[in-house]
Amino acid sequence: MIQDTTTAEKVLEKVDVLKHVILNFLTDKGFSEHVAQYLNMLILLIGLLIIIIIVDLIIKKTLIVGFSKFAERSKTNFDDLLIANKVPRNIAHIIPLLIAIKFVPNVFSDFYNFENIIEKGLIVFAIVLTLWIVRSLLNALKDYLKTLPSLKDKPIDSYIQVFMIFAWFGGFMSAIAIVTGIPFLKFATGLGAISAVIILVFKDTIMGFVASIQVSINDMVRIGDWITFEKYGADGDVTEINLATVKVQNFDKTITTIPTYALISDSFKNWRGMTNSDGRRIKRALNIKQDSIKCLSEEDIKALKKIELIQSYLETKQKDISEYNETNAIDKALLLNGRNLTNIGVFRKYIQTYIENHSAINKDMTIMVRQLPPTAQGLPIEIYAFSSDKRWANYEYIMADIFDHVLSAVPYFGLEIFELPTKLNSN
Repeated sequence: MIQDTTTAEKVLEKVDVLKHVILNFLTDKGFSEHVAQYLNMLILLIGLLIIIIIVDLIIKKTLIVGFSKFAERSKTNFDDLLIANKVPRNIAHIIPLLIAIKFVPNVFSDFYNFENIIEKGLIVFAIVLTLWIVRSLLNALKDYLKTLPSLKDKPIDSYIQVFMIFAWFGGFMSAIAIVTGIPFLKFATGLGAISAVIILVFKDTIMGFVASIQVSINDMVRIGDWITFEKYGADGDVTEINLATVKVQNFDKTITTIPTYALISDSFKNWRGMTNSDGRRIKRALNIKQDSIKCLSEEDIKALKKIELIQSYLETKQKDISEYNETNAIDKALLLNGRNLTNIGVFRKYIQTYIENHSAINKDMTIMVRQLPPTAQGLPIEIYAFSSDKRWANYEYIMADIFDHVLSAVPYFGLEIFELPTKLNSN
């Protein structure tokens, strides 16, 4: 450390000697002292700029090459991300900046006002350079954390953005304090008077920050989740969560941008539960005309026994009903008396059996065919089950395949699907 200080002092002494040599040379050539001072300052400034540029290029190339070779041998990809985010390039500017700060007083020694302005400018640039380095390091860290399975779906961008907002704000205040010559603490204290204005200006940022924390803590949305947000027309996968916005890539490949705070202030649907489950729900009904519902006669039952899926069911059920009616001396001259099979009940049993035997349905999850309350559009018979394949296109195919079959089976049971009349009766 002592040796470095001595070396620096010797260099400064040589620069000081050079400055006087150039000044004396210009004076000897007949330039006035005032003009000679300006020319002296200009020559030294050009020389300093050339040195700074050369040093900057050498250090930059050295660091980039060194980092690249190290990254090739390293097993982790963090060093590759450092290069991609220009960390070595930004760090390379530190040495040239220190050289400039060190030698500027010698260059502008005869011009105090210039020296003061340039020194303040260099200190402000040092603040900006520090923020650039911090930002590039954080961006590299963000990219690295996103490669980790446990963190890739977390809103890391939001936290880094919040930190950088405070860092830039602190840097901005420091720069103003340096330029104005006001002590930093005194300058920061004076900002209390305009805190209301600051809060108003950064309202969306503050709301986004709070929202991103709540979204992360409550695990409401992750990157990669499929969400439906009708208010904003979003229906697709979350690709990015940052401080101000959430980006959703819809299924038509368009991008919808949603304010982050909308995730906690409005209602939306997250399909993650379905995606993580063992099946995707099928919940759809078909409406049966109510005047087509009837009790089944012996001839009707005999005809339906030809349907293999319900053959054994009909035989067992017919035997139980016959024994009950005989035991209770039911007068079957009227079909309505006693216990009977109905075409809607047998049809419901047929659908249940068909769904239970369908290869694309998850047998370990709920399988149910139920009757919903009658409406003006008929009697709804709803299929409630889960497809094993959760992929959208395959899911739609499975559901269509099931309803193709069920709709085609309706006439075999003497039932009709409700449809609105195409023409109104003029009478």
